[in-house]
Amino acid sequence: MTEAKISELQPLPDDWQRALAVVAHPDDLEYGCSAAVAAWSDAGREVAYVLATRGEAGIDTLEPAVCGPLREREQRASAAVVGVTTVEFLDHQDGVIEYGPALRRDIAAAIRRHRPELVITLNHRDTWGGVAWNTPDHVAVGRATLDAAADAGNRWIFPELAEQGLEPWNGVRWVAVAGSNRPTHAVDAGPGLERAVRSLLEHRTYIEALTAQDPEAYVRDFLTEHTTAAAQHFGGRPAVTFEVFGR
Repeated sequence: MTEAKISELQPLPDDWQRALAVVAHPDDLEYGCSAAVAAWSDAGREVAYVLATRGEAGIDTLEPAVCGPLREREQRASAAVVGVTTVEFLDHQDGVIEYGPALRRDIAAAIRRHRPELVITLNHRDTWGGVAWNTPDHVAVGRATLDAAADAGNRWIFPELAEQGLEPWNGVRWVAVAGSNRPTHAVDAGPGLERAVRSLLEHRTYIEALTAQDPEAYVRDFLTEHTTAAAQHFGGRPAVTFEVFGR
């Protein structure tokens, strides 16, 4: 986060029942916002996950044919920790996702299937806080998700979806972008933080390839640091932050 750009954060609207989270890779949501997902699940709200890839190019020591199924299993286990049972994969190629009509169509189809009021995605901007370059996959999926939220409600964009039985859905009220350095809203991370730690730990194979640090210490330190950093802008409460776009 770039602190100079953050003002007081507003609570994320909670007058909704269904959410759809759309990201590029396994673990994107666990690094980004699973503490919020845990709280939503506890409140009886429905959250489904859609991932553009299976993360098959994410571990240097594993061939994609081995890595993809393993990371899919870890993602499903991770989602279950925070109460999410619906996890879908669009099977775009990890590392080379292309922004364009094909990706927008696949995400619009998912929105029509799940009919969410809230759509969640990950940072679609070029950098993380201006100091670290974002990956092309995150940028492509984030931008396509913002666009697909509108595409899903337009009968004449991707008319083949209606022919397949996916009628237009114009009920998306907000798109909330996790990991943005321009956050506007937040969700109290306290109630869901321990489950967020356990959820990210389910990606153990990826984490062990990423760092020599003890996995639980690494996960706890990462999530605690990021949720605590937002507290000064959210009444002293640890928080998951979002940049919220209304529709």
